[in-house]
Amino acid sequence: MNIDHIEAFVYVFLLGSINRAAEALYLTQPTVSARIQTLERELNTKLFNRDGKQLTLSDKGKQFLPYAQSIIQTYQEAKIHLQTSTLTHNEMTIACSLSVSTHLVPEIMVQFRKQFPNVSVRILTGHSNDVLEKVVNKEVEFGIARTVTHPNIDTVLFHADPIELFVNPDHPLLLKDQVSLEDIHNEQLIFFEHGSIDWLMIYGLFESKRLNPNVILEVDSMETAKKMVMAGIGISFLPESCAREELKQNQLCKISIADKPPIARNIDFIFLKGEYRSPFLDFFMQHSLLQKLK
Repeated sequence: MNIDHIEAFVYVFLLGSINRAAEALYLTQPTVSARIQTLERELNTKLFNRDGKQLTLSDKGKQFLPYAQSIIQTYQEAKIHLQTSTLTHNEMTIACSLSVSTHLVPEIMVQFRKQFPNVSVRILTGHSNDVLEKVVNKEVEFGIARTVTHPNIDTVLFHADPIELFVNPDHPLLLKDQVSLEDIHNEQLIFFEHGSIDWLMIYGLFESKRLNPNVILEVDSMETAKKMVMAGIGISFLPESCAREELKQNQLCKISIADKPPIARNIDFIFLKGEYRSPFLDFFMQHSLLQKLK
């Protein structure tokens, strides 16, 4: 049984389609399909139910999933162990956007310190374009930021962060049985990072309904927007990762919007094309995959 075939199965399950799995694995769609079909022949069972382009796990696929996860995890841990034993340098410098370093990196760093206790780490923060610049100029080993493009870099998806509407726990919207974009557009809205991809996606939600949102405040930081919402100044669409702790502590509440399609900001690993790939980058990439499997 080929580990690549099992990896394809896991990626299709995680990302929900063969096309998206192919993009994440840097493979063609027919290649991923062939790997799934080969795995199904080896196991003599169908792993997915196919309804047009929609794929869902079959009953046998659900039974196989935990074994596939275990195989992938064991393989990744073995790779990390082998890389650790041959590691010669003891410093790592990476660049991240501020929100990533605040909300997504700490959990990985806990595991990183266990795996590489003698490695000194330096994390530089900035906007996504700053992170890109540092990667291109070889100032860092790799970057983690929102999706960017450049002819000299490769990217791999790290985290798809859902963007949801957050309000203060006392907000009257929480009393409604169902909330629509029509209900929201006259509320006092707080937007962050004018002109960013996130801003454009959120504004596009209202444009699609021909609604003009009542934006009372625009700030250059999602942390600032979050604090404004907690203070009761307005409501805001925010990446879910940045509000995780406040949700647990009931300082913020999430509002489900009936007519809002799923939107998310993609966070990528960014690294130079064709260069030696740091074992530290491999660790981060492998850890992010293992987190998705949990």
